[in-house]
Amino acid sequence: MRVLGLLGGMSWESSIEYERTINELVRSALGGASSADLIIRSFNFADIERLQESGRWTEAGGLLGSEAKKLEVAGAEAIVLCTNTMHAVSDVIESMISVPLIHIADPTGEAIRSRGLSTVGLLGTRYTMEHEFYADRLRKNWNLDVKVPDAADRASVHRVIYDELIQGIVSSDSRKMYLDVIERLVADGAQGIIAGCTEIELLISQSDLDVPYFPTARVHAEAAAAFALS
Repeated sequence: MRVLGLLGGMSWESSIEYERTINELVRSALGGASSADLIIRSFNFADIERLQESGRWTEAGGLLGSEAKKLEVAGAEAIVLCTNTMHAVSDVIESMISVPLIHIADPTGEAIRSRGLSTVGLLGTRYTMEHEFYADRLRKNWNLDVKVPDAADRASVHRVIYDELIQGIVSSDSRKMYLDVIERLVADGAQGIIAGCTEIELLISQSDLDVPYFPTARVHAEAAAAFALS
């Protein structure tokens, strides 16, 4: 089994789900007492959030890249960045390591294409919805049309992530608001919905929707487990 290096804690509410999913998939594949061989670096998310809020993305990339390199030196054969938003600095991280970074958008794009969809709605932090690093990769690598909510809905979606979900608060009112946003995206042509922030999976599940749902933490963790088992 190959060793995975996890950059987590952004936030821990979702990164522990990565650990759970990867370990469950490895145990299912290998049986018995088997579990994944993981090296984990879990950050204080308050430090990362301050860098995001002040637009210090280069500094954030250097920090994550240096820690990814430490995971590589410790034996990691691939790096898993357990967050969507910080893939904004994936190129910086990749420049600092010599092992693969399993990019979250690629297994997501593959999952969408496997369902025969061409147009998807993207929910996430405002950084993920408004910057091009994520949607553009889906467009270029997977030929997908990516729709995002309007400005007011983007603000609401972002607020719930930072004020509630990363603090472990799961609200029925916020779930209804998200479903209203999703309904508007579907009306605008989205054939499926990407949970483009790993915490969104704590709030919305496939059973809430009438269109295909792509929970990126789950999809990403599955890709990581497949690499570990390959």
